[in-house]
Amino acid sequence: MTENDRDDRRSEHEGGGPDVSGPDVSGPDVSTGSGQAGGGNGAGAPREPDGHDPGGGAEPGTPELVIISGMSGAGRSTAAKCLEDLGWFVVDNLPPALIPTMVELGARSQGNVARIAVVVDVRGRRFFDNLRESLADLDAKGVTRRIVFLESSDEALVRRFESVRRPHPLQGDGRTLDGIVAERDLLRELRGDADLVIDTSSLNVHELRAKLGAGFAGEEEPELRATVMSFGYKYGLPVDADLVADCRFLPNPHWVPELRPYTGLNDEVANYVFHQPGAKEFLDRYTELLELVASGYRREGKRYVTIAIGCTGGKHRSVAMSERLAARLADAGIETVTVHRDLGRE
Repeated sequence: MTENDRDDRRSEHEGGGPDVSGPDVSGPDVSTGSGQAGGGNGAGAPREPDGHDPGGGAEPGTPELVIISGMSGAGRSTAAKCLEDLGWFVVDNLPPALIPTMVELGARSQGNVARIAVVVDVRGRRFFDNLRESLADLDAKGVTRRIVFLESSDEALVRRFESVRRPHPLQGDGRTLDGIVAERDLLRELRGDADLVIDTSSLNVHELRAKLGAGFAGEEEPELRATVMSFGYKYGLPVDADLVADCRFLPNPHWVPELRPYTGLNDEVANYVFHQPGAKEFLDRYTELLELVASGYRREGKRYVTIAIGCTGGKHRSVAMSERLAARLADAGIETVTVHRDLGRE
């Protein structure tokens, strides 16, 4: 068992999240998944650009690119291992300035390297500037690229670093939290440019793998993927939500003694919620609004959207509404995943 494996198991056991991993100071780590680069099975054909294509299209054979970045300790190494298992050619700790060169090498592989995932560790302002320059170069060449940003709360990150007894790479002589704050400020612009933001604060290793698998396993990429997430306001807003809706205008089943022990997944609770004035109308109109927004997302090349539905505790109203909304979106042709963030926390 490697040290990284022990770190992964320790983090999962303590409920903190996927992993805490520092840079490989000896240089980039290049891996191929499942014994073959790029995954094969017809994956060599380049996919249509997703909005990052001002240059008019890449050269034939240019690989698809995913850039994995985010907060130290939020799970970058776990994400890289997941994509490797899915058949991506993974390069860990690659200097940002070398990303276009890596893509060019993949293009010369005659289709053997169809999908490249690069883990970028932005530790300083110069590295960040190099990344911006590399992204501009890729866009000019019409390379299909996506940015996955792994986020986590300050509390979760501090807990993870303490659990493995390692300093934050940017803390210097200060505290772990000082390093986290500095890194969050440095990465603010990159997070805003990300195509997919994943909050790993409450995820374990397997849940993070499932999220990435849902986004990157398929050979045929859908136009738009939606995650409908129920949550409880008393536990805080989901930081990775694109859209947030509030169900607290509906009566709370918590105050109905015979319904209190159950959740919104129970038929009796769902029937109670949707028999309240305004519930069905809200579902109908919000679905229409999301269909309109989805059309705009498709035009802009956005592939992922997270829709958060909240109530007080994330147990009854938001769960029932999320289930119905996800079904409506699926009927409208949007690939949909349902997540109940706070179910079971009470």
